[in-house]
Amino acid sequence: MKKLLVTGGCGFIGSNFVRYILETYPDYHVVNLDKLTYAGNRANLSELEGDPRYEFVQGDICEFSVVDRVMSSVDMVANFAAETHVDRSIMGGDEFVRTNVYGAYVLLDCARASGVEKFLQVSTDEVYGSIEEGAWTEDWPMDPRSPYSASKASAELLTRSYFTTHELPTVITRCSNNIGRYQYPEKRVPLYITNAVDDLSLPVYGNGLQVRDHLLVQDHCRALDLVLHHAAPGEEFNIGGDNDATGLEVARTILQLLDKPDSLIQFVEDRPGHDQRYALDCTKIKAMGWKPQWDFEGALQETVDWYVSNEEWWRNIKGGMDYKAYYHKQYGARAALAAGSDVEN
Repeated sequence: MKKLLVTGGCGFIGSNFVRYILETYPDYHVVNLDKLTYAGNRANLSELEGDPRYEFVQGDICEFSVVDRVMSSVDMVANFAAETHVDRSIMGGDEFVRTNVYGAYVLLDCARASGVEKFLQVSTDEVYGSIEEGAWTEDWPMDPRSPYSASKASAELLTRSYFTTHELPTVITRCSNNIGRYQYPEKRVPLYITNAVDDLSLPVYGNGLQVRDHLLVQDHCRALDLVLHHAAPGEEFNIGGDNDATGLEVARTILQLLDKPDSLIQFVEDRPGHDQRYALDCTKIKAMGWKPQWDFEGALQETVDWYVSNEEWWRNIKGGMDYKAYYHKQYGARAALAAGSDVEN
């Protein structure tokens, strides 16, 4: 039986990957190491509690003793553990540097010491910066422009160094904006969906014309599976959904799918240093046999349907004090968003 360590497995992408691996590989055992910060939710994998092939360990990837203990018995590692929200990194970058950089170092060093077969570092297209036209290939220079993306770029450099210096068999993936089930509802798509359900305003940054690619998390999991099991050590891969859309298009599409009026859209002050366009060239991973199965509207419909059917999950989060405090701080002073009344509801 193969033993896979998934860090951050109670988060959005991590929980979907844990579920995917156990459904796809009957002979796999997954160890889920998660600190359970605000975005880590053990309920995301509640149906796996009691499954002998699944083990949850609450712990911090920055603690050598914790990581060394769980790493000593695993064959492979997939690192999802990270502080991920750009807006939160702008508010304060301390936790981003600690978790995303130092935490990656601890994981890499313990993986080196234990001799794992493969170490997958899950990264982001945001390390490239912003691109006016064309698309990034894997050899494009990194140009991170937020504390979040800078911390993820730093983790990538550490990962590369452990491959070169210590011959640790690492692989790196850079994905576009993931959407889908179990995404914490401060992120744009679930924020728009859940606000629209409650007839609250949808905050659109600036003119809403910033372009992002949208990748359904199930498609991402299939790509990560391929890279983890078949990519050569030292390789790096872009993973995108071929679903480019502006923030305004995302908002309007969600409103259409929920039969809600465009009047719920409210333009707010733009994010500082907001990247205008991301675009990934995914030729390399497509050559390995992977391609996204979900188009833009299908991916959004799947996501909308899940949030509509799982109100209890997101209402428990949005009703919490941490979420309310963040929402008010982030949007309360932006173009009279009326976040005060939204938060109270």
